[in-house]
Amino acid sequence: MIESSVVKKAPFRADHVGSLLRSERIKQARTDKTNGTITAEQLRKIENEEITRIVEKQKEIGLQAVTDGEFRRSWWHFDFLEGLDGVEGFEADAGIQFSAKQTKSRGIRVTGKLDFTNHPMLDDYKFLHSIAGDHTAKMTIPSPSMLHFRGEIDSNIYSDKESFFQDLAQAYKKAIQAFYDAGCRYLQFDDTAWAYLCSDEQKQKIRERGLDPDELIDYYAETINQVVADRPDDLTITMHICRGNFRSTWISSGGYEPVADVLFDRLNIDGFFLEYDSDRAGGFEPLRHVKRNDLQIVLGLITSKVGDLESKDEIKQRIEEASQYVDKSQLSISPQCGFASTEEGNLLTEDQQWDKLKHVVDIATEVW
Repeated sequence: MIESSVVKKAPFRADHVGSLLRSERIKQARTDKTNGTITAEQLRKIENEEITRIVEKQKEIGLQAVTDGEFRRSWWHFDFLEGLDGVEGFEADAGIQFSAKQTKSRGIRVTGKLDFTNHPMLDDYKFLHSIAGDHTAKMTIPSPSMLHFRGEIDSNIYSDKESFFQDLAQAYKKAIQAFYDAGCRYLQFDDTAWAYLCSDEQKQKIRERGLDPDELIDYYAETINQVVADRPDDLTITMHICRGNFRSTWISSGGYEPVADVLFDRLNIDGFFLEYDSDRAGGFEPLRHVKRNDLQIVLGLITSKVGDLESKDEIKQRIEEASQYVDKSQLSISPQCGFASTEEGNLLTEDQQWDKLKHVVDIATEVW
């Protein structure tokens, strides 16, 4: 049977994780706003114009899902989490250490009861939705796991994990409904915690923080399932499992085997974006745990860390290898991560970024 490369429901045969390299105009405008030479309203006008430009570019190269490139954010996770009630950002003692670089200093802490009320990113999504046209507007937010994994939690506010995760789940349930009411039908959770739980080195660091990796697996899985339990039938929720992405560097290594049965058999997610651009991700064997015929697997076979284009034949061969474990009708492809998980972005040009995304579209068209 010949399958069409065009599917009408997300995730799509050719898809992408979400973040895009910030344009020079965006970077300058954000600097000008910080320096006080332009207003918040002027910055938002420039953001709107640049987001409109990149949305049109995504349409032009053939993507069915369009994002705002996270152009209004500094970080893929902190910006959203700081918008939750009861959470605030602060300047940490140090940044997050990657394989060869460290981010600028930033942290988040829980200082009050968690809730989701007037979140600024609702307006961000509404703008994207207004310019998406016939394309699907995709919203990306950090997984609920990330607030616990990256946040400092005041024990005077939450003295036990159960009440924290209960309130976290309820806040995210409200978030899902709010984005749905704004028109969102394609929502993605981004999550680095699951990749850390695949790494012996990172699990040891988790233990040094006084946490039990096995306990985290259960808490995170239960919370995510509680969050998505009552989602509308026509809302697709995917999850991107990330090993770290900052200035083309990374944090964790290790195949998906340690968490594969939980991810693919216990989590009630519609699809997973999996990083498969390097040997740090291991082989496709963990995909044997995919038992559901409605679970979509997006293979991140194209790297967003360097500009050189991968061999089409090699990518096609890898898709064939993955199809030994998951039916090809359940597979799609994408870059392994976004191009700018933080506003600094990866070490490639904007033209190379678009070439990468067009490469994804071309390969998907030839395969499916």
